[in-house]
Amino acid sequence: APPADHPVTAGPKNARRPRLPEHLPVMEEIIDPDIVVANPAGFRFVNQIVTEQLDFVRGHFVRRHIIRRKYVPIGNPEVAPIIAPLEILQERCLAAPALLANIITGKYCDALPLYRQEQIFKTRYNILIPRQTMARWLAMTAFWLTGIWNEIKKEVLADGYVECDETVIKYLDPGHGKARQGYLWVLHRPGGDSVFHWFTSRATTCLEAIFPPDWTGVIGCDRYACYNSYSIKRNEAAHGPGFAIELASCLTHIRRGFIESKTEAPIRAGWIIRQMTHLYQLEEKLRQSKASPKLRQAARCAQASPILRRLAKAILMFQASGRHLPKSGFGEALNYARKAWSGLTAYLNDGRIEIDNNLVENEIRPSAIGKKNFLFFGSGEAGKQSAILYTITASARRRGLDPEAYLADIIRRIPTTPATEMHTLTPAAWAAEQKRKPTSAPAAVTPSPAKPAPAAAA
Repeated sequence: APPADHPVTAGPKNARRPRLPEHLPVMEEIIDPDIVVANPAGFRFVNQIVTEQLDFVRGHFVRRHIIRRKYVPIGNPEVAPIIAPLEILQERCLAAPALLANIITGKYCDALPLYRQEQIFKTRYNILIPRQTMARWLAMTAFWLTGIWNEIKKEVLADGYVECDETVIKYLDPGHGKARQGYLWVLHRPGGDSVFHWFTSRATTCLEAIFPPDWTGVIGCDRYACYNSYSIKRNEAAHGPGFAIELASCLTHIRRGFIESKTEAPIRAGWIIRQMTHLYQLEEKLRQSKASPKLRQAARCAQASPILRRLAKAILMFQASGRHLPKSGFGEALNYARKAWSGLTAYLNDGRIEIDNNLVENEIRPSAIGKKNFLFFGSGEAGKQSAILYTITASARRRGLDPEAYLADIIRRIPTTPATEMHTLTPAAWAAEQKRKPTSAPAAVTPSPAKPAPAAAA
């Protein structure tokens, strides 16, 4: 036992740092129940609940106080007080919609990894938001945005023609000691949206999960074997006339092999490339004239079909000549072209179909820039969340929207939007809604004066 003159006392407790930096200005938003707004004279104010959030308003942070006042009916004090519901994504989430929109836009539009955003907030705004906290916020937001992702996917698949491609992105898998390879699969509807999917493999089962079992149509793709396996499996299961799934070849992939082997066979490869250039010149004319699918089909049958027949004969003749080894660059280009040639009939017979897959490859490019910066996803689950956020931000940017403004608005509205009304929150619907609104200057908000402040933490 300790001596009587030396009593044991607890050491000083560390002072708990404030939940939000105290130097930030405060913006108050007062929300009253609808019944009180309709009849204010019939109620007496008794109390209020303040929900505090950290918000980001185009270049500066503020503390947003959502004040929900409680009321009781006058003359009936026994009735429980009424209060407006708290309509946010998660009750104890510190991030307001505008801050969530800023973080999402930074990562999925501007390719800023979360650790860089953490440094920006700390060094430029004196606000500490750990990247682990931001990652949890993104996971929560992606969960709420899944309904919008589903609506975009329905629109992409509705026409019966999509372009498909995949790109490698590494992810962390605990217990393996190193990052593993995952894949972002992208479906693009020419003239429409793109939808991203995440899988930890590149197998045929990925396509079976991407496409609904009853979907039929044309898939523009390269010669990766899983597309052929998927189409064979679906067509065998159809047991009907025609094809359930038809594959459209990409002329760019065919042409690429001849460009790379031009030094090996300059005359023959050069001639093939010139013929393909004529095909692209025709497509450019049709694009500039904004030709309809029917007109494109007619022009291709009249002008592109003879070129393709000449190319097919030349490829077979060059292969049969025996002058080019199968494993040489030109020999492999000939073999690839011969196997992919049958897929060009889809491009001839359907004016909707593009001559190549360049459009879907352009959709993948922003994610390719991003993965050079953030290197990998933190987990397999983070890949699914990123696919949702890539899909929605890409759709907003395609329509010329400010992704940050769009996201901030729908994140505010999504907690009160029924699942059956998610189509009203897609970027396409939001863009149409903005066009219908009368143009007016935004109302100015005067924040409370800021307090001088030391280093802060969130």
